Amino acid sequence: MIFNMLPTNVRTLIQMLAVFFGISLCQAVDKVDSRPNIIFVLADDYGFNDVGYHGSEIKTPNLDKLASEGVKLENYYVQPICTPTRSQLLSGRYQIHTGLQHGIIWPLQPNGLPLDSPTIADKMKQAGYSTHAVGKWHVGFYKKEYLPTSRGFDSYYGYLTGSEEYFKHSRCYGGYCGMDLRDNTKPASADGKYSTHLFSEKVTDIVNNHNSDQPLFIYLPFQAVHSPLQVPDEYVIPYNNIKDRNRRLYAGMVSAMDEAIGNITQTFIQKGIWNNTLLVFSTDNGGQILSGGNNWPLRGWKASLWEGGMRGVGFVHGNMLKNKGTSSKELMHVTDWYPTLIGLAGGDLNGTKPLDGYDQWKTISEGIESPRKVLLHNIDPLFHRVGEPAYNGTFDSRVRAAIRYKDWKLITGNPGNGSWIPEPTSHLSAIYQYESERKNLWLFNIAEDPNEHIDLSNKYPDIVKTMLDMLQSFNNTAVPCRYPKEDRRGNPDLLDGYWGPWM
Repeated sequence: MIFNMLPTNVRTLIQMLAVFFGISLCQAVDKVDSRPNIIFVLADDYGFNDVGYHGSEIKTPNLDKLASEGVKLENYYVQPICTPTRSQLLSGRYQIHTGLQHGIIWPLQPNGLPLDSPTIADKMKQAGYSTHAVGKWHVGFYKKEYLPTSRGFDSYYGYLTGSEEYFKHSRCYGGYCGMDLRDNTKPASADGKYSTHLFSEKVTDIVNNHNSDQPLFIYLPFQAVHSPLQVPDEYVIPYNNIKDRNRRLYAGMVSAMDEAIGNITQTFIQKGIWNNTLLVFSTDNGGQILSGGNNWPLRGWKASLWEGGMRGVGFVHGNMLKNKGTSSKELMHVTDWYPTLIGLAGGDLNGTKPLDGYDQWKTISEGIESPRKVLLHNIDPLFHRVGEPAYNGTFDSRVRAAIRYKDWKLITGNPGNGSWIPEPTSHLSAIYQYESERKNLWLFNIAEDPNEHIDLSNKYPDIVKTMLDMLQSFNNTAVPCRYPKEDRRGNPDLLDGYWGPWM
């Protein structure tokens, strides 16, 4: 089966080797099947200025070391909030093509990543990989068909909603409270166990019990460092100099996550498979300023269309990289992981709906120019509209949207809070930006002005019109936005005290 999943040129080479050396085809496959193990680590609400190598006051020695030995992605974008990033990572498709353009999936909403296209885990499994997910799901669970083990993962251990208690593993929402921890499809219990430790130990178990003859794919979306701000005291003590309580607790949570990632890499080393393992690290959106995160010097924060909401901390580590110890400023988006990693795994894209991601492996590994020139950040038809249309006959600038074309970025509608907030311990002062309530159009040259200080929309109207036309072209391909009303049948009291499928 694995042989059939390999590219044609690789299959031909194996057949020739088998004939030349007089060995069976199975023996030949065993000898050359050196496809990498892949672990994808996704941090939650992790700010651009919260990793050591970006100059943060928070210490991240393990992340810094892995990044310095690999390729740092310094022109890499995710989405402003949780569900959209996860849905695009798993599907390789923009929000406008999955109906998840607006908001997140709330615990009582009968919604999920559509079932009409395979996930990245489905394709990894088809390619012969052992597939496992550990941590936060947050792309729908109202039916069993939407659970991780129905979406290509051989095993799952984690929680289904968007946030919860780190020690109790419970979630209250809409007047209802319930436990939220699953071992595959069954309710689980780990009361008192800190989730960062719980999930890293689960990954350790998976690695230790893995048959090394089969390639391994692990998706590890940590709960850290999303609110609530909770962490064992020993991780906070090194940050007693930080007087801001939220920032101090958040720093401890980052340190706990960094330690967990270090422990996981040691497990791979002890297993003897680290040298053939690719590690990808990414945040799901910008840091939440109100919960201790920081994105300085970028503008804005989580849930905004400013760079602070979408410019992701990201890097790749692995011996298969040709340009180790470098930084890439080539344009990349979270949808690109789908074709990139499936291609690296020797899989195919048969059966998928049209992808919005690009295979970026040569860009990451060899430093060649990115195939991506255009990046649609989003078009949200349900967000409240602002002002009046800037131009007729093209995209309505009242609608919340953002698009990138090469170095240019255009924002329309209401982009969210656009302030610049330094670290609380910094001697710098925050710059609070209050735009006119009627303004709905901004243009920036991100290469020259990465922190979005200078709006060029009045200076370059032709570029504005061109990019509005691009938005309109994308909007013409959008599927209807799916944001259903909440369904009280999802009340955990009706489901043995757990959040889970109710239909």
